[in-house]
Amino acid sequence: MTDHKKRTRTAAWWKELNQRIVHCQHCERLINHCREIAAVKRAAYQDDQYWGKPVPNFGDPRGRILIVGLAPGAHGANRTGRMFTGDRSGDWLFRALFNAGFASQPDSTSLQDNLQLFDCAITNACHCAPPGNKPLPAEVAICSDWFGRLVDRMPVQVIVALGGLAWNTVWKQLRPLSLPDNAGKGSSSVTRTARPRFGHLAETVLQRSITMIGSYHPSQQNTFTGRLTESMLDNVFVRARQLLSGHDQSTA
Repeated sequence: MTDHKKRTRTAAWWKELNQRIVHCQHCERLINHCREIAAVKRAAYQDDQYWGKPVPNFGDPRGRILIVGLAPGAHGANRTGRMFTGDRSGDWLFRALFNAGFASQPDSTSLQDNLQLFDCAITNACHCAPPGNKPLPAEVAICSDWFGRLVDRMPVQVIVALGGLAWNTVWKQLRPLSLPDNAGKGSSSVTRTARPRFGHLAETVLQRSITMIGSYHPSQQNTFTGRLTESMLDNVFVRARQLLSGHDQSTA
């Protein structure tokens, strides 16, 4: 298959998956909240046309790095229609991606700003903006199906989990299997390995040899208090780049 045909097929499944996400109606509580926020609006954005529905994945469908956040911001992605766009969390994330060479520009303001990601894509544990920025476990579980379909098609080598909820969600989907101590003694069962503790720059290896890196979420709660600094976030993507380079060397 030619590279052109591969790109065409990739673009087709990426578009189809995102369209299905945007039209998802599974979680009535979340859909109603997104619509309500879009109707009421924040005073600063009264003239904006809010997106007000599930937010699709964004970035390079052939990317080897997948960033997983929590959920769209009520007046950020739920307003603009793009992951981490239109709020301060996105300001921090895209600046770091630009510094690491994964983004064409250091900011993301709208769907029309021509921003591109290179070798990298962004998704969320929950695709709808939840009340209080806290999706219910059942809502995250429903969205995990979209995550599974995404990872099955992307050539992911590194996952960056922004926050503990994203870390736990990814782990539930891709935690590795290990044989129990009594393997080989008539038992064919397998056990799940214990979930590693989340932390900034924590690492663990998942199924398919995917490495997950933990990062504090670039929320105002973390950036205003100094729990997450610009250099700390930069270091996450420096490490991601190192892991990609190491993988290239090991498969050369």
